[in-house]
Amino acid sequence: MSFDNPFDAKTKLGHGGCSCGHHASDAEHQKAIEADNRAVARDEDLRLSRIVESAVVRALFPEDATRRAFLRAVGTGTAAAAIAQFLPLGAITDAFAQGATPEKKDLKVGFIPITCATPIIMAHPMGFYSKQGLNVEVVKTAGWAVIRDKTLNKEYDAAHMLSPMPLAITLGVGSNPIPYTMPAVENINGQAITLSIKHKDKRNPKDWKGFKFAVPFDYSMHNYLLRYYLAEAGLDPDKDVQIRSVPPPEMVANLRADNIDGFLAPDPVNQRAVFDGAGFIHILSKEIWDGHPCCAFAASKEFVTQMPNTYSALLKAIIEATAFASKQENRKQIAEAIAPANYLNQPPTVVEQVLTGTYADGLGNIVKASNRIDFDPFPWESFAIWIMTQMKRWGQLKGDVDYKAIAKQVFLATDATKLMKEAGLTPPDSTTKKFKVMGKEFDPEKPEEYIASFAIKRV
Repeated sequence: MSFDNPFDAKTKLGHGGCSCGHHASDAEHQKAIEADNRAVARDEDLRLSRIVESAVVRALFPEDATRRAFLRAVGTGTAAAAIAQFLPLGAITDAFAQGATPEKKDLKVGFIPITCATPIIMAHPMGFYSKQGLNVEVVKTAGWAVIRDKTLNKEYDAAHMLSPMPLAITLGVGSNPIPYTMPAVENINGQAITLSIKHKDKRNPKDWKGFKFAVPFDYSMHNYLLRYYLAEAGLDPDKDVQIRSVPPPEMVANLRADNIDGFLAPDPVNQRAVFDGAGFIHILSKEIWDGHPCCAFAASKEFVTQMPNTYSALLKAIIEATAFASKQENRKQIAEAIAPANYLNQPPTVVEQVLTGTYADGLGNIVKASNRIDFDPFPWESFAIWIMTQMKRWGQLKGDVDYKAIAKQVFLATDATKLMKEAGLTPPDSTTKKFKVMGKEFDPEKPEEYIASFAIKRV
């Protein structure tokens, strides 16, 4: 192994026989990952046991001085045994962990193979669904229109969706109006504008007149952020360039075939374009709006109301997976879990570069951006209001809009707040906030004034 050619891309360097170089074989590597996952589950079980034990003991001994005197008199073991005779702590803990029994345990959840779906995907191989008593099949799906249609037809119980999609479905934009919900954001940031390598000298968007761009879907943050970026550079997205919808798995091939000049896409599409030598990363989406939402966990209002226990268990699994993904130290492990063919079908190094934020940009640079992608499940209602202003700005949404009411109906901040606390996350005190997009402040209390402030728009 030490004498293998280090400049051969097919050669694995290091003394281990696995991708990380620390194990004798891929089988041992997989066993180590499974052991880590079991350790995480044990830690969570211990935390839950402590919560239940503390609640029971506080109820029996409201005065802490009495509790301490009792423990000194009989000892910890005897005290625990005495209490367990009357209150089986193990059974209480199990009941607390499981909550109400799910009405339906066998579920199908659709996803698009992109890193935005990380919590939904990783919850399967890493055991977050099974921990909630659910048998979830995560189904790789070709495109967003298919995701929408299969969810509306009830082939999927819930789905990974672009955050504007539940709003569009509820409002009847592009389909018949059906009440939909978005109780959790899957990821924030995590997108980029990638250009064909032939355009590496055209870094000023003012030079992009006549370019052909791809976005994943008409009702997507990608479409709205690309339009915003172009318009700020003085280009009319509907007149000066072409923007077409292309499924993310097909974007790199279209870039390589010269069918498009670039795209604003989810990862790992951008990093795969760099990996294949087809393109370079022009700008990360967080440089347009740092902290913007992208994808989400979505379900119909019917599913939420008719199967409340199943919905709660499913949402809890996803929020706990999101909490785990939010920690940088877990990202490499997650990359290994979601890279295989049945999930993202990408080289682990591509996924790892996205999740860790240390990546090659395609122009010979190694960039470090720790929050290139991040995971925060809170569905800010002000995010929904901003999305609706862009729908209206570009002519997708017409007439009067009750922004606040729709935002509250679709973005279920109350449900997220409750389950975030249970997962050890700290939800915000409010459901709305101001933020800036390319330096311009958005006030969710003044959506119509915001739309009117733009020189380039369809309204």
